[in-house]
Amino acid sequence: MSPGELMLNSGQGAESVNPEKPSRSRLGLIVTGVVGGSLVALYAVATPFVAPALRKVCLPFVPATTAQVENVLKVLRARSGTLVDIGSGDGRIVIAAAKRGFQASGFELNPWLVWYSRYNAWREGVHHRSTSFHISDLWKANFAEYSNVVIFGVPQMMDQLELKLANELSDTAKVVACRFPFPTWIPERTEGEGIDTVWVYDASMFKSNLHHGSTETHKQKTQINKTSSS
Repeated sequence: MSPGELMLNSGQGAESVNPEKPSRSRLGLIVTGVVGGSLVALYAVATPFVAPALRKVCLPFVPATTAQVENVLKVLRARSGTLVDIGSGDGRIVIAAAKRGFQASGFELNPWLVWYSRYNAWREGVHHRSTSFHISDLWKANFAEYSNVVIFGVPQMMDQLELKLANELSDTAKVVACRFPFPTWIPERTEGEGIDTVWVYDASMFKSNLHHGSTETHKQKTQINKTSSS
């Protein structure tokens, strides 16, 4: 075989092997893209659910039962105006309240639940003027504009929420606590039993108690200062 034929055969052999390398490279890029895309999608879906659990006080999503919704509406039967559901979840309290004539809003940290709530409100025909849903941390929101407040809280947060609501709400507001009562407030009424129990609180009462407590604390501090100076 001549040297020319050897070079030709060598070139043909190289051509028969090299096409595999680009194919493997493309396959590697495809696999990397699929895995990377899957991780990004998983992160996007999981983050709204995992992030609340990393906070100091976690407000988990536990759907309200039919009895709980009915009890909330029952204790607010004689009320009207604005209503806010703190930790509104899938929006069922807000939607039910809107159907009863309230201008109802929901505050929820999980964006997926907020979008689902808006869809439910649209499906129930109360999405135009009667309802609104906000992606918000309850500790960064101000509830002064609402005359009716509904909260599905957890024991770890109720004492902090007492102080926040007492400072923000008007004297005419009503607060309805579901599943867990507030630790120091005295309810004016309860409805239901077991996990479906709701507690109703009058703002004029707990705000006056807050003011009285602040006054007593101020008097005690003044007395201590006088004693120390003497």
